[in-house]
Amino acid sequence: MSIGPKPPRQSRLPDAASEARLLELRREAEQRGMVTSAGAKPAGAPFPQASPEAGYYGMPLLKKPGWSWEVPVYFFVGGAAGAAAVIGAMANWTGADKRLVRDARWVASLGGPISTGLLISDLGRPARFLNMLRVFKVQSPMSVGAWTLSAFASASAASAFAEAVDRRFGGLMPVRVLGNAAEALAASTGVVMSSYTGVLIGATVIPVWNENVRTLPLHFAASGVGSAVSVLELMGHDDSTALNTLGIGAAAYEAYEGLHIETHPTAANEPLRAGVSGWVTRSGGVLSGPVPLLLRLAALSTRGETARNFRRAAAMSTLVGSFITRVAWIMAGHASSKDYRLPLERGGAKQRQELPPRSRQQEKELLPRERPDKPHGISK
Repeated sequence: MSIGPKPPRQSRLPDAASEARLLELRREAEQRGMVTSAGAKPAGAPFPQASPEAGYYGMPLLKKPGWSWEVPVYFFVGGAAGAAAVIGAMANWTGADKRLVRDARWVASLGGPISTGLLISDLGRPARFLNMLRVFKVQSPMSVGAWTLSAFASASAASAFAEAVDRRFGGLMPVRVLGNAAEALAASTGVVMSSYTGVLIGATVIPVWNENVRTLPLHFAASGVGSAVSVLELMGHDDSTALNTLGIGAAAYEAYEGLHIETHPTAANEPLRAGVSGWVTRSGGVLSGPVPLLLRLAALSTRGETARNFRRAAAMSTLVGSFITRVAWIMAGHASSKDYRLPLERGGAKQRQELPPRSRQQEKELLPRERPDKPHGISK
C-alpha cells in the first residue's frame, strides 16, 4: 500500500494584534522577571476564558479541603492544651497555688497525646505522621506544627510525670529540676500549639482563610486561652482572680473578632456571614465572646457562690463556643472553595503597573528574529 505525498503544512501568519501583545509580554517579563497578565489568544482558538461571571466551565477552581472531623477537634484540643501549659508555667513561676500548677500540667499532658492521635487519625496511618518528621521546614506551617506537637507532647508529659514523682517522694531536687525544664519547653511550644493552626489554614489559597491570615493566629490563640481557663475553672479553680482576668481578656478579643468580621463585609468573608457556615460562625462567636464576657464581668460585681456560678456558666459557654468556632472556620473554608468567582475576582482586582516606554531600537531588539528558509545544518 503506497502512501501519497503529504500535503504542504499551512503555516499561520501572525496578525499584528498578536505580535503587539507578545511584545508587551516580553517587555513585562524583562521588566519584572515574571508575567502576571493574560497571554495572547489566537483568533478562533478553543481555549476557555475563565472569568468571575462564567468561571472555568462553571466548575470550582479550588479543591475542597479534604480534612475530616478530627481536624477541628484537633484545633480545639491542641489550642486548649497549649494554653494550659503556658498558664501552668506562669502560675509556677509566680508562686501561685500549687494545685493550679499541677492541674494545668495534667491538662497539657493529656492534650498532647490526644492531639497526636487525632492528627494521625486524619492522616490515615502513623507512618505519614513519622514522615512529616523527616525534615524541618521553617517556611512550612505543617512541618513546624508536626515538630511542635511532638516536642509539646513529650515535654508536657515529662513535666506532669516529674510533678507526680516529686509529690510522691517528697521533693527530690533532680526530679524538680527536670520537671521545671520540661515545663519551660512545654510552655514555649504551647504558645505555638495554641496559635499555629491559624497560620496553617491562613497560608492556603482558600479565599476566606487567606483573607484573614493576619488575625487567625491571634483569634485561635485567644480561643485556646479561653478554653484552658474554662477547663481549669470547671476543675475547681473558680476562685482565682488571675484566671478570671485571663478569661475576660480572651472573651473580649473574641467579641472584637466577631465585630471585625461583621463590620468588614468583603466577598471573601461572605461564608462567615451567610448560609449555614455564617450561622455557625455567629453562634460560636457569641458563645465564646459576648456571653462569657458579660458573665465574667458580672462575677466581678458579686461574691461567694453567685460569683462562682457566673464563672462556671461562662466557662461552659466558652468551651462550647470555642469548639463551634473551629468547626465554623472549616465549614467556611468548604463553602469558600466551591465559589469559583472568588479566586478570579481576587486575581483580577490587582491593578497592573504600567511599564515605562521604550525606544524604537529596544522594541526592535525584542522582536523575534526571522526564521531561515532551511533548517540549520542542511545544505542543497
